[in-house]
Amino acid sequence: MWREPADALRARGHSVLAVDQRGFGTTALGTADPSLDVVADDLARTLDDNGVDRAVLVGSSMGGYTAMAFLRRHPDRVAGLALLAARATADSPEAAARRHRFADLVQQEEPRRQLLAQTTPMLVGATTRATRPEVLARVLADVEAADPAALAWAQRAIAARPDSTDVLRTARVPALVIAGTEDELVAAPESRHVADTLPYGRLVTVPDAGHLPPLETPGAVTDALHAFLTEIGAPAW
Repeated sequence: MWREPADALRARGHSVLAVDQRGFGTTALGTADPSLDVVADDLARTLDDNGVDRAVLVGSSMGGYTAMAFLRRHPDRVAGLALLAARATADSPEAAARRHRFADLVQQEEPRRQLLAQTTPMLVGATTRATRPEVLARVLADVEAADPAALAWAQRAIAARPDSTDVLRTARVPALVIAGTEDELVAAPESRHVADTLPYGRLVTVPDAGHLPPLETPGAVTDALHAFLTEIGAPAW
């Protein structure tokens, strides 16, 4: 998902470490119970392995929730935050129940096909669906190719996350919130709440993007991140 912005940021002189979350890419899912704390600690070990003490964390959707968990568990290692398509609050009981239902169904072969066909289009905005069908096709192909157990684990981990408002309120680091104007999963007021909660937060809205701006509008995301990183004088990791 981050390949194009990551390559573009490297070309502009930033150091970028793009991480495979457990269960995806080349990283094994393992046997840990679903928890974003597990993913945050995975990230801490990855930074250690790469000789990185402090980093600017850039996370979209579940990556944003992982960044919040990392901030809670390893605050001294966060040099800055860029959060995309992620809300500060926990899931409502109804939203958590939907995630658990998804996790149950996605591991069953026949329901999985219908479930993914119904839910995947909501990950991108209306403009992407209408004018960039190849992006939606790529997202659908990626989701269909993913390990169902990893998809289920991820949904259960997100459902279990706590409210991060207090954690963000005490984050004395430079922060950027990027929101797609057509995000159907994280509403505009929720992105505004994240930006307003962060003491040094700023909101940038990206036109014609839904829930996956790094894939839908990589140029706009790259420009926003480059400006942010240049302003704070730090590389991205």
